[in-house]
Amino acid sequence: MSSELPVSPLLISVPEQYFGSDYAAGAHPAVMRALAATNLQKTAGYGQDEYCREAADLIRAACRCPEAEVRFLIGGSQTNMVALTALLASYQGVAAAQTGHIWGHEAGAIERGGHRVIPLPSHDGRVAAEDLRSLWTSYLNDETRDHIVMPGAVYLSQPTESGTLYSLAQLREISAVCREAGLSLYVDGARLAYALSCPENDVSLPDLAALCDAFYIGGTKCGALFGEALVFPKAGRVPHFFSVMKQSGAVLAKGRLLGVQFKALFTDGLYGEIGRTALEKADRLRRGLCALGFKPLGSSPTNQIFIRVSEPLYHALTGAGFGGFWSLEPDGTYVIRFVTDWSAGENDVQLLLDFLARNRDNK
Repeated sequence: MSSELPVSPLLISVPEQYFGSDYAAGAHPAVMRALAATNLQKTAGYGQDEYCREAADLIRAACRCPEAEVRFLIGGSQTNMVALTALLASYQGVAAAQTGHIWGHEAGAIERGGHRVIPLPSHDGRVAAEDLRSLWTSYLNDETRDHIVMPGAVYLSQPTESGTLYSLAQLREISAVCREAGLSLYVDGARLAYALSCPENDVSLPDLAALCDAFYIGGTKCGALFGEALVFPKAGRVPHFFSVMKQSGAVLAKGRLLGVQFKALFTDGLYGEIGRTALEKADRLRRGLCALGFKPLGSSPTNQIFIRVSEPLYHALTGAGFGGFWSLEPDGTYVIRFVTDWSAGENDVQLLLDFLARNRDNK
C-alpha cells in the first residue's frame, strides 16, 4: 500500500498565471525565508514572543502611533468578526455598504456573533457620509428606537470590495460623523498594501490611526502565508481584548509565525513593494484589456479588475484558470474579476491577454 496521500484535483488545477484572487500563491520569498530561518526556534506562545513584539513596534512606527495596541490574527473574516464583536454592545449593529465584504461575502459571520449588519447604499463600493448621517438621524428620531437595532459601528474597507478607494477627505468626513454620533469606525485592510501603493491614494497609515477606532493591515492577500495585524490606535479601546480573541478561537498558539511574517513585511519597505508590483501588473492588464475592446467596469485603480463577458467566454476563462466569478447579470452575461498580486510574473499578464485575443469572438 502506498504511503503517499491522495492529491485533490483542486490542488493541481490552478495554473501559475491564475488571476482569480490575490491569496492563491504562498508567501513572498522574503517572508518564507524569515519563516524558515526561525523554524526551529522555541518561543513563548500566543503572541507573547519577541517577533510579535518587534513586528508590533514596526507597525506602530509606520502608523506614527507609539501607543497603539497591535494584535495578530489568522485571517480577514476572523479579524472582522472578532473586532466588531468586541467593539459593539449586544444591542448594536454595524453599518456597511451593500457591497461591503461583511454584507455579502462572510456567510453571516457578524450576525452569528449577535450583531446585525445594517446596509447602506453603495457609491462605487463606498459608504457616503451623508447616508451615514441620515441613518443616525433616523435612529434618533424613531420613537420606537428602543425596539430596533442601534447603529454602533461603521465598517469600511480600503480598498473597497469594488477596488475603489476612499479619499482622505471622504474618510475625514465619515470619521467626523462617527465621532459626533459616538459610532466606532472600523476599516478592513485585507488589501491595504494595494491602496497604500496606489498613485491615486492619499490616505496613509498615520491617517488611519488618527481617524479610526480600529483597522487591520492585511497580510494574507498581501504577501504573507496567512495573517492580519489588527491595530487599535488607542490602547485599551477594548478591555481584555486578548480574552475576547481567546473566546472566539482566534489566538494562535504558535503566535510567532504571525510576528515573523509581519516583521518581514515591514522591513526594508517590503509591504509597499508588494503593493507596487501588483499594481504595475494590474495597470498593464487594464491597458491590454482596453486594446482588445474589453472596457473594465467601475473605476478601480487598484489590483482588482472587472469585465463583462459572454457565458461561453466566461467558461473558457475560468476553465483555463483565469479569473473568478463575480456576478451573473440579468441579461445572461457574466462579470468576471481579475486580481493581480506580488507573484505575477512578467509573462503572466501576456498569457491572459493572448488567451482573450484568441477567444474574443466569444466576447
